[in-house]
Amino acid sequence: MEGSNEKRPRQPVLAVVGPTATGKTALGVRLALALGGEIISADSMQVYKGLDVGTAKVTPEEARGVPHHCVDILPPEAPFSVADFTALAGQRIGEIAARGRLPVLVGGTGLYVQSLLYGVRFAREKAPEGLRARLAAELEARGPAAMYAQLQAVDPEAAAAIHPNNHVRVLRALEHYQATGCRLSSQKADSLPAERPYRALVLGLDFADRADLYRRIDVRVDRMMEQGLEEEARLVYQHRQSYSTAAQAIGYKELFPYFAGEAALEDCVEKLKQASRRYAKRQLTWFRHMDGVTWLQADDPHLADRAESLAAAFLKEG
Repeated sequence: MEGSNEKRPRQPVLAVVGPTATGKTALGVRLALALGGEIISADSMQVYKGLDVGTAKVTPEEARGVPHHCVDILPPEAPFSVADFTALAGQRIGEIAARGRLPVLVGGTGLYVQSLLYGVRFAREKAPEGLRARLAAELEARGPAAMYAQLQAVDPEAAAAIHPNNHVRVLRALEHYQATGCRLSSQKADSLPAERPYRALVLGLDFADRADLYRRIDVRVDRMMEQGLEEEARLVYQHRQSYSTAAQAIGYKELFPYFAGEAALEDCVEKLKQASRRYAKRQLTWFRHMDGVTWLQADDPHLADRAESLAAAFLKEG
């Protein structure tokens, strides 16, 4: 029958990505208000209840009435992996679309954003509990180069076939090896669909001058300290065995030497600023290697208008 082979149009998704302290939250809210959207947080730590300051969780004032999903949904003891995120976020996208609203993905955890938008399928193999979360945390803490070197050591053939900047596939190969004891190169990976599941516009925020980004990060850390980061980090320190994911997160672990009586608070805060700047650099590297990102200057006085125009044109195309 005519038209029976026509493909259904893919669900449009808007994404606002980039390193920490670039104003993703504010821009995401502005776009959601303008375009009838609801926000899905793509942040590996904002899922946890009670960890608000260190994760820069959106406040009710900042949210301006826009619904936020994947925020405050788990106790800090619970594991949460990229596979969990893609399943949950995919479900939320369907629900938001069914309400006639626009899903707006906002966050800086590149592994989450890329896996969701690329449609990565995570095999339900006999992976030890917490393995995915541990690998994702290790990637965040050590950086992609160290993880790629680890893959080269255990599965050189798979490493040779994977670009060092393809973090999703590097982690997938390491996960497979650690879960099964077998090299992924000996089993054809089938983790990406022929077509991506969503039609996405990805807006990336950055500064023309890297020094401006680093200054923003330093100011943000000082503000977090004023807002009670020390008390929140102390809570994580006291529960570091059970809050295993939070205990590895930038924003908390840098203050641990102070709680242990091994360093002065001001030295730990300086270490936190340094770690945050390094993390921002890794975030930028990740998103720069994602295809199709439209980059905008975070300090452009007309940023919101430009982003809104791009998003409106994108939605019209569909």
